[in-house]
Amino acid sequence: MSAPALRISSLNKSYGTAVALADFSLEIAAGEFFGLVGANGAGKTTLIKCALDFCDIGSGTIEIFGITHRQTAARSRLAFLPERFTPPHYLNGRDFLRYLCKLHRQPYDETRARTTLEALELDVGALAKPARAYSKGMTQKLGLAACLLSAKDMLILDEPTSGLDPKARALLKRELKARHSVGHTILMTSHALHDVGEMCDRMAVMHRGCLRYAGTPAEFIARHRAADLEQAYLACIAEG
Repeated sequence: MSAPALRISSLNKSYGTAVALADFSLEIAAGEFFGLVGANGAGKTTLIKCALDFCDIGSGTIEIFGITHRQTAARSRLAFLPERFTPPHYLNGRDFLRYLCKLHRQPYDETRARTTLEALELDVGALAKPARAYSKGMTQKLGLAACLLSAKDMLILDEPTSGLDPKARALLKRELKARHSVGHTILMTSHALHDVGEMCDRMAVMHRGCLRYAGTPAEFIARHRAADLEQAYLACIAEG
């Protein structure tokens, strides 16, 4: 039996006296499309930072594909896009993608790069433009393209549709569904509950650093006898 893509056990994290994560446990299976939802400040980004060893944890354990998150090897099979993605302003799009491919130990292929940009509706002419000339939406698409070109087993995407127009959102969802269909693991944070319900096998609701729910979107709606995910979410965070 293969190890889970991500296993978090009894995780605690505080910033001074402020508790960011409290006895948090979660498991995401390899090949799963998983949505992490919660209000701003619920702890979603902190959870990702802890998993990627970007910050110290108070207590608990985190494993990525069976390897402790403290080891660099744990991150060798994943690509990450932060919510506030900012590429080096002095690089053009092509140089940035070439650099990221090198970091991910993948050969840079101009044809694949162009195809990926076209799939996200980013003009291939952006490859020659400096990143400082990009709009927010173009910047987001460039970061997403880098993740898709990484060919990693797992993608961790923090609010990946932020800054995208409706067509670009639809195209990105199509790309993510295609990656999921061939066995890639996707962990996505999102405020768009409709997207979570449409794409994710399972989801988790975080509230004030605690796990309030983990399971399928359909089970979440049924548990709260709600009409949709939004109503179920409101009922969930109102409990207790």
